[in-house]
Amino acid sequence: MQPDLELVHVRKGESFAAWMHGYPFRTVRWHYHPEYEIHLVVDTHGTFYIGDHIGSFGPGQLIMTGPNLPQNWISDIEPGQVVPERSLVIQFPEAFIESAMDAMAEMEAIRPLLDRSHRGLLFDEATAARIKPLMVDLIEATGLRRLSLFWQVLDILARAPEPEVLASLSYELDLAELNESGVNRAIAYLRENLTENIDERDLAALVNQSQSAFSRAFKRHTGSTLVRYKNQLRVDLACQMLLTRPEAKVAEICYDVGFSNLSNFNRHFLKLKGMSPSQFRTTFAANGVFSTTE
Repeated sequence: MQPDLELVHVRKGESFAAWMHGYPFRTVRWHYHPEYEIHLVVDTHGTFYIGDHIGSFGPGQLIMTGPNLPQNWISDIEPGQVVPERSLVIQFPEAFIESAMDAMAEMEAIRPLLDRSHRGLLFDEATAARIKPLMVDLIEATGLRRLSLFWQVLDILARAPEPEVLASLSYELDLAELNESGVNRAIAYLRENLTENIDERDLAALVNQSQSAFSRAFKRHTGSTLVRYKNQLRVDLACQMLLTRPEAKVAEICYDVGFSNLSNFNRHFLKLKGMSPSQFRTTFAANGVFSTTE
């Protein structure tokens, strides 16, 4: 099965993404992305897949992956169960970290870490325990403090006891084949233009397929119709914004993610998350995970 291309959302004015997600969630599927990723599990047990490696995970598992390394974490939960906070994630573009190393000679100290992460690295529990409070702070931090925490995380990982390398030496993702996949190109275009009114005809034309052929391929690849998939992406992006932009009103976020009216946004959010956007934000604020001004 071909992995799905994930388009990592790095907000304007920031160099990298730092966020949390629950379970189930849109990124919980066999997928890859061009960014490096630091992934810390904080809740649930289950099975994870990194390249051609399969293993078990639980709270405290810390993994770093390099660009375009397919991955997935599947939690063992009851049908219908929703876990509000499953993973803490940092994702950073290769161009960003390479530019930093070009500008600052000291940054070359993390070069071995970056090189080894191309096969996936599993760190020990002590390292994960040191990293967790930094990642929690980083998700809420802004400005120079955000950068300071990021460099601290990389410094700890670079100095950590020898991590376990996950994917085999022979494993390599065929990017040429994946980039030619019509569905992956369509998904990338959809995510880059998520707020636009894009339908199946537009995406079918983009990849030179008939609408019916594209519709079948899209559902086979994603397990969803385009309308449901697009609404899921918009709601997931809204969740990110609700937690990382506490000053933003719900109505503002509704339009920022591409919904045309508030009632439609609330209806889809309730259907997918089991609560209203305001309740979602308040739940995390009440648990002390994120602060809110509303």
